[in-house]
Amino acid sequence: MKATDKIIEPSYDPSYDPYQLLRVYTYYRVLLGSLLLLIYKSNLVSNVLGIDSAPLFVYTTWAYTTISLTTLIFLWCNKSAPTLQQRLFAIVSDIVGITLIMFASGGATSGLGYLLIVSVAAAGMLMPAQLAVFIAALATIALIGESIVHHSVSGIDSKALFIAGSLGAMIFITALLFQYLTRKIKASTEELAAHSKHIAHLQKLARLIVERMRTGIVVLNKNDDIELINDAAQRLLSLKKSDDLSLSLTQMPTLKHQLDQWRKGQAQGSEVVKNNTDPGSELRISLANLELGKTEETLAFIEDNRAIVQQAQQLKLASLGRLTASIAHEIRNPLGAISHASQLLSESPNIADADQRLLEIISNHTKRVNQIIENILHVSRRNMATPSMLELGTWARKFIDEYTRSNDSDIALKLNSEPVYATFDSCHLHQILTNLVDNALRYTPTDCAEPVILEIGVESGRQTPYIKIIDKGPGIAPANQKHVFEPFFTTENTGSGLGLFICQELCEANQAILFYQCNDNEPSCFTLQMAHPDKAQQ
Repeated sequence: MKATDKIIEPSYDPSYDPYQLLRVYTYYRVLLGSLLLLIYKSNLVSNVLGIDSAPLFVYTTWAYTTISLTTLIFLWCNKSAPTLQQRLFAIVSDIVGITLIMFASGGATSGLGYLLIVSVAAAGMLMPAQLAVFIAALATIALIGESIVHHSVSGIDSKALFIAGSLGAMIFITALLFQYLTRKIKASTEELAAHSKHIAHLQKLARLIVERMRTGIVVLNKNDDIELINDAAQRLLSLKKSDDLSLSLTQMPTLKHQLDQWRKGQAQGSEVVKNNTDPGSELRISLANLELGKTEETLAFIEDNRAIVQQAQQLKLASLGRLTASIAHEIRNPLGAISHASQLLSESPNIADADQRLLEIISNHTKRVNQIIENILHVSRRNMATPSMLELGTWARKFIDEYTRSNDSDIALKLNSEPVYATFDSCHLHQILTNLVDNALRYTPTDCAEPVILEIGVESGRQTPYIKIIDKGPGIAPANQKHVFEPFFTTENTGSGLGLFICQELCEANQAILFYQCNDNEPSCFTLQMAHPDKAQQ
């Protein structure tokens, strides 16, 4: 048909699916043809259908139903968007078939011509605007032509032309109206698709943000089933990573206990608790209702309290470190003069024994103050870590061999059967273990067979390597345990209180955590929890 050559086929828009529209319309066509045959065969309306030409009515209805059913089967098998030619064939076959059925059933006065309005309405939804108007014109011409032919053949019913003209006007109105409605539907559908795409993008962003947050997030419904849990929550609660929601609250005893206490009013919404599955960790769990005033769903925020404390301490000590470093530098010069003067005075032959003892006290205390100044300056100008991959078992054997040769002390080594690898600065690790072993030997009775034990292994939950320094000493008093890593805290008169603080600073530079714990099996134990070797290299 030449009239359609200039029509530009619009690109297929998934937000406005012509396949679904054509399939629904084809269902209507199959139902219409079947219903007309059923009515004709049952003689329910014997004075309308096929009254002028029964064979023409039967053959046309059968052909129309067969074509419609074939089209439906084709749409079932081929679910791609129908072409413009396929949609045009369906509408034109309707106009031809209904016109012949109307001619065989008494013409325009039979009322069957109103079925063309449905076909024109479908054309308004399935066709471009120009082609929909062309279909309306074609249907009107078919109506008027059928009326003229029917009048010339039968010579009766002079009102058929008027009815055909009125029906043609209704067909044009229907075509224009459905074109307008189709444009509105397309615009609304495209706007809805754009909103859906934007919402999906926001959901994807929110999911990525939640997954990458360092704060653990757990959402529980009214039955305490887990609706959402991110990787950070699984890591902090020492759970194996899982992408599904097969985890249950019973696998999180720390969170379950805190949730029960909060619901009973025996705990605040945000508290610091010990992790039952990982004694070395300390968690801050904050609980709240997901929606204000509704208790159906609960939201839990889980944070590593030690990291929070460390960050707060770093902020507090940042300015203090600069101040103490400048003061230490200013003290160093007069302290050197005092030490030099005491040395010169001690060389005098006329010094009495009592005065010599006073000079020794001055010398000892100047050395102690100088060591404190060295520690302060070392902390203030701490070098960046240069980590490398270490096999901890091999490294520990070399460390113990070197340490025992210079200190004449026994250190036991406890290893797993498989090699343990970690990424750490070797010099920093040597300094940390030397300080910790020195402290352990200082407080351990001299008659112990194994005064210090170095245990090397891998934490089962997070698969992170660790080194434990275990001694048989009395341990640290519970009241002092939370202060041991604070600068200048010491329980000895001769201590500077900077040794453990420096160890902790070196651990942080290597993405590791140093903490103290004690129990019946390990009366006094410092644990160096290192980062996963794969993560530390990123």
